[in-house]
Amino acid sequence: MSANTVFFNLASDAAPLRVLIVEDDPMMQLGLESSLMVHPQLEIVGQAEDGYLGVQAALKLKPDVVVMDIGLPRLDGIAATQQIKQALPETHVVMLTSHQTETEIIAALSSGADAYCIKGASVERLLSAIAAATEGATYLDPQIARLVIDNLKPPQPTKNVGNLSQRELEVLKLMVDGCTNPEIAEKLYLSPNTVKTHVRGIMNKLAVDDRVQAAVVALRSGLV
Repeated sequence: MSANTVFFNLASDAAPLRVLIVEDDPMMQLGLESSLMVHPQLEIVGQAEDGYLGVQAALKLKPDVVVMDIGLPRLDGIAATQQIKQALPETHVVMLTSHQTETEIIAALSSGADAYCIKGASVERLLSAIAAATEGATYLDPQIARLVIDNLKPPQPTKNVGNLSQRELEVLKLMVDGCTNPEIAEKLYLSPNTVKTHVRGIMNKLAVDDRVQAAVVALRSGLV
């Protein structure tokens, strides 16, 4: 999937998503800016090289999305994320880091991060994470998804777990893969409204409240 095929759930006349990059490695910072600024639905509004300055920049700029490293000087990315989410709950935080320990991953998600990506992944994966986060979903890099699932409380059994239609199973698999509704619509040649209906039906049948819980049930039940 190329960067141009990543869909953001924006109206055609909507302003681009405003992105703040918080990264202490100058080369990584430059690479991120170069990769993201070419996307027409993203606008880089600022950069910061440590967690403290990242929080200050977020409070000043009020971005739609913050791309945040964890290993930052002065204030780490987890603490910075917590402060940003407390002050700006509508701002989405996408972790982009080389850190993959269980403690750091769980702490980052607990701090309010909406997505967790591993450095070295493709630009398309980062764009998918940003798209998922801005749509209200939680995105987990496939490299760490299993670790997170294994540390979540097992979902309550549901008698309807085997009652999903073939189409609902197809939609559910793409949800587990981190696809947004527009991406699911494109892959399955469905309208966005039809996808929303399927997602709602899946969550009702699995007795869950959001997409992450649906993914947990799917993985633990062997549905996908």
